[in-house]
Amino acid sequence: MHTTDTGVTAETTTTPATEGAKTSATTVSATTPGQLRVIKRNGTVVPYDEGKIAVAMTKAFLAVEGGTAAASSRVHETVAGLTEQISATFKRRMPSGGTIHIEDVQDQVELTLMRGGEHKVARDYVLYREEHARLRADTKQSEADSKYPSVKVTLADGSTAPLDMARVRTIVSEACAGLTDVDADAILDEAMRNLYDGVSLDDVNTSLVITARTLVEKEPNYSFATARLLLDKLRTEALNRLGTATSATQEEMTEVYPKAFASYIKLGVRLELLAENLLSYDLEKLGQALLPERDLQFTYLGLQTLYDRYFIHTEEGVRIELPQVFFMRVAMGLAIEEENKEERAIEFYQLLSSFDYMSSTPTLFNAGTLRPQLSSCYLTTVPDDLHGIYGAMQDNAMLSKWAGGLGNDWTPVRGLGSYIKGTNGKSQGVVPFLKVANDTAVAVNQGGKRKGAVCAYLETWHIDVEEFLDLRKNTGDDRRRTHDMNTANWVPDLFMKRVFEDKEWTLFSPNDVPDLHDLYGTAFEERYAEYEAKAAAGEIKLAKKVKAVDLWRKMLGMLFETGHPWITFKDSCNLRSPQQHVGVVHSSNLCTEITLNTKANDEIAVCNLGSVNLAQHVVDGKLDNAKLEKTIKTAVRMLDNVIDINYYSVEAARTSNMRHRPVGLGLMGFQDAIYKMGIAYGSDEAVEFADRSMEAISYHAIESSSELAAERGAYSTFEGSLWDQGILPIDSIKKLVESRGPNFIEVDRSQTLDWDGLRAKVKQQGMRNSNVMAIAPTATIANITGVSQSIEPTYQNLYVKSNLSGEFTVVNPYLVHDLKDRGLWDSVMVNDLKYYEGSVQKIDRIPADLKAKYSTAFEIEPRWIVDAASRRQKWIDQAQSLNLYIGEANGKKLDITYRMAWFRGLKTTYYLRALAATSTEKSTIETGTMNAVSATAPAASSAAAAPQAAPQAAPVPKACSLDDPDCEACQ
Repeated sequence: MHTTDTGVTAETTTTPATEGAKTSATTVSATTPGQLRVIKRNGTVVPYDEGKIAVAMTKAFLAVEGGTAAASSRVHETVAGLTEQISATFKRRMPSGGTIHIEDVQDQVELTLMRGGEHKVARDYVLYREEHARLRADTKQSEADSKYPSVKVTLADGSTAPLDMARVRTIVSEACAGLTDVDADAILDEAMRNLYDGVSLDDVNTSLVITARTLVEKEPNYSFATARLLLDKLRTEALNRLGTATSATQEEMTEVYPKAFASYIKLGVRLELLAENLLSYDLEKLGQALLPERDLQFTYLGLQTLYDRYFIHTEEGVRIELPQVFFMRVAMGLAIEEENKEERAIEFYQLLSSFDYMSSTPTLFNAGTLRPQLSSCYLTTVPDDLHGIYGAMQDNAMLSKWAGGLGNDWTPVRGLGSYIKGTNGKSQGVVPFLKVANDTAVAVNQGGKRKGAVCAYLETWHIDVEEFLDLRKNTGDDRRRTHDMNTANWVPDLFMKRVFEDKEWTLFSPNDVPDLHDLYGTAFEERYAEYEAKAAAGEIKLAKKVKAVDLWRKMLGMLFETGHPWITFKDSCNLRSPQQHVGVVHSSNLCTEITLNTKANDEIAVCNLGSVNLAQHVVDGKLDNAKLEKTIKTAVRMLDNVIDINYYSVEAARTSNMRHRPVGLGLMGFQDAIYKMGIAYGSDEAVEFADRSMEAISYHAIESSSELAAERGAYSTFEGSLWDQGILPIDSIKKLVESRGPNFIEVDRSQTLDWDGLRAKVKQQGMRNSNVMAIAPTATIANITGVSQSIEPTYQNLYVKSNLSGEFTVVNPYLVHDLKDRGLWDSVMVNDLKYYEGSVQKIDRIPADLKAKYSTAFEIEPRWIVDAASRRQKWIDQAQSLNLYIGEANGKKLDITYRMAWFRGLKTTYYLRALAATSTEKSTIETGTMNAVSATAPAASSAAAAPQAAPQAAPVPKACSLDDPDCEACQ
């Protein structure tokens, strides 16, 4: 069928648009008032000519009905009548004349044909318009692409072919779709300048990714665009190996994903990468449940992290997973023992892929594989005999091999100089064995995925504690140093009281005071005083008196100098433990959030982690409690499933996990959540939100575990637990207050929910899990979901991140959008942020309210971090991985902060991040490189020593490297 535009070309001048017309910069040179005019697609304006409409419709009729004499006669009469109707319509709308766009004219032609009953002609007319619209778009595309020089690319087989510019433009357009302030042409123009004849297709994608990545510091939305460009590479790699397709655009993935998913499961099983039981699922049903649009949620860092670390790959290193396939694989692994496993797998998949909740790294690594080691943390007690010590080393190696983070309680091992009856000799103490543990962790690197990671705990009364404090020093006898292992003090309340009261403290070897290890609270204090009396009377030979304050100062000094040992509190962990009727908490884990019972040679405590994305549950500036409840109900079920599905490399771990069934539901994105609420981290409002949000999480987590108990049965040691006694975490604070005395603790105990009703439900139904909550660091899973990690304040508003693919800039999107709203975001602001290392405090044109809201971690007073943590701790049955940031650090600040942490009832602290009061002048700003690294920013997992002087240039500050095991071992 053939037709023409209903208009002609003419010279152009300016004219206003009228009803239904688009504004044009052109018009007819000679028109009269009251005349109708038509804007053509090229912008010219011509007189309205109904003869052109008649010709166009006549061609349409003849194309449908043929050119016989009878047909021609009917067509002539019909077209004349329809043309008159169309003209009458426009004259009625604009009796004084006006301008109509060509598309409006053609719309009216379609409508008149339909109303006149000429449906076949109307249909052909519509199809013709669509085809010509496509041809015009292709022509425009070709004209646009012609500005780029032709490039030949090298294909996988070594042959060359012209670069498919139409596809490249589609990929870039899809990457930018729906993103504000993102320019597809800017990416394409710069990327094309970097291409050359013979470039590989993979390098074409790399050029696009790098180009988009460099624009992130100017507009955070380019991070999403970069991720979407990276997706094209991921799709090509996976789909080629799966044999599903050679490549696919985002739009095509709706059709491709289900086929790729089924192929992936079958190939994974055949290559012995996936468990054979995954084939028992209805793969077609699960494939149809995949949501390709959720691929668009990733930031570049999130997607690159998945690709580098999480996606399953073949022996040759080819990734065969795509994001939604990955989430479904994890969901299938967690639902495999459910009765209605397809429905549960889809439920789990929808939660994970929404980013509302994320399982921990070991679960993401191993769910659905032949060795589903899904648990995050293992806690062990090392006994005081050689066979037991090396048995503990073997346990460490086996647990570390399958991605577990380790916490070892070394307190029972006798101290340096203590008598060994079997050999009639003297012990070398605990330190030489710690050196062996350190080297074991380094040797077992979890299949090349990451280094093994372990933390050694020692109680403050141990005779070797002073040497223990020195383990991470870079000076001294290297045979008595552990440069790769984390260390932590396990501090009794009595020691802290002696510090406050400036009294003496006595150190013992545990073989002389064996029961102190298992005592806490007033029982510990009474027995400790008895042993001190015996030492004073000469009945205990190996003992040493020190001033408690002197030892405390050395603890803080080593913490500042080396970052270790961390400070954790024995009594608050035990007095508030729901499981104190069956054992003692002797240590925490690698990241100090797990507080579970351990027994030498009997029980290795295990915890299974996952985190709610709090930012996803803030809607319209408020916490969406209904959504939170739904998320937690599914999350707790997923965590409980881990216990039964988990692969246990050590039998004592299975024994403990099956007996008590602990899980650790945590949170991440706290900083994002308060940004969305317009709250500054260092404020009473943020402390209150920490309280109320954790109260809601606690309530729903406990309720969900109780409901699971009603469905599946309570855990075996529920009877006699605090739960069984009707004592919830909020109630157990009373036990801590009674033990310490009111002068040594101050904790807010406000509450807002129906806790009486929940107590009754728990007593009636029981609990499925002995422990339900723990806040892990979440460094890598927070990166995956694109939010701030855990409960951390913003590290810096602009900095460099590192992963296995290199370094790249990260900028705080909330700050950028607030500055844009106030007209303050420009290249000068970007340079100012670089100059001031991500801080807004010294940028004069930023308003005071934004300076408060966007204060960085070192600019927030530590008391706000401690107060918020105290409010959370009252709701948590385990602990929280709490980093403390202290700017302009000195001995007094450290002393006050850590005393306050104990005084506010915290169970544990994690890393100390400290900056000394040093700074330098910077003379230049434009460095010409995105990847410059500031020497003033302390690595997030390094020693907290005073920083070096900054370089003269103003590079982007650097945050922690993802290759650091502490960043992900427990998350």
